[in-house]
Amino acid sequence: MNTLRIERLRPTQMTHGERQIHQKAEAYRALSRHALEKAIAEKPIAVVLGPERTPYVIDHHHVACALWRVEVREAPFVLVTDLSSLSHAQFWLTLENCSWTYPYDAQGRRVAFSNMPEHMWDAVDDEFRSLAAFVRDAGGYDKTDVPLADFRWADFFRARLPRPDDDAQFDALIPRASELARNDAAAGLPGYIGGS
Repeated sequence: MNTLRIERLRPTQMTHGERQIHQKAEAYRALSRHALEKAIAEKPIAVVLGPERTPYVIDHHHVACALWRVEVREAPFVLVTDLSSLSHAQFWLTLENCSWTYPYDAQGRRVAFSNMPEHMWDAVDDEFRSLAAFVRDAGGYDKTDVPLADFRWADFFRARLPRPDDDAQFDALIPRASELARNDAAAGLPGYIGGS
């Protein structure tokens, strides 16, 4: 399986969920070497080649960051497409048209593509991105192949819940957010389950 140095990978999103990365890193640390190698092989990083043949990550940002935290320096990847012949402007427009980029900050404000993070670990922490992942894992909504689904859920929660300032506040939001996720107001979001 082909691998890439994680430090060469460029993010296509402005934010990530720090709590989600920490959780993944702790899970990786708990694995034996063989089990870790197997886990890494099962989740190759989805990449598109951009200008100057730079590899940009379009899926598994959190996996790449968590692997870096546990001192894994290379990761297997899947090349989705080669867009290296495009200009920078055409490249980012293509990513946006394919729903392969999320140029919004932790307050949900649009940022210029020129301000996107350079390295995977440079992305800004968004508590609501972590909350979305934790709610999904708790059964609040289903995992889906819809691109950027967790970001849509993060924005849904951001508009309705206070930003947590600490671990206790974050933990207290999970059941509230899980209930919101099953509310009719969330019916148009990917993975919506509805009331039970």
